[in-house]
Amino acid sequence: MALKLKVSNMKCSDCAGKISEAIKVMEPNAKIEADVDSKTVTVDSGASPESIKQAIVAAGYHVEGYQ
Repeated sequence: MALKLKVSNMKCSDCAGKISEAIKVMEPNAKIEADVDSKTVTVDSGASPESIKQAIVAAGYHVEGYQ
């Protein structure tokens, strides 16, 4: 299942790396594409959308539409 999320405070490749690492800790087999220019993260994983969003938020980033 591919999930595309808008991460409004992802500003650089370091941010993208931190987000990817946070998701990989939770779901090691996840395929992650982080696009800094469009501020989107696309995750193809068996993990639930909720747990992916929580991992990104726990890493210090804001997922639009998710509190």
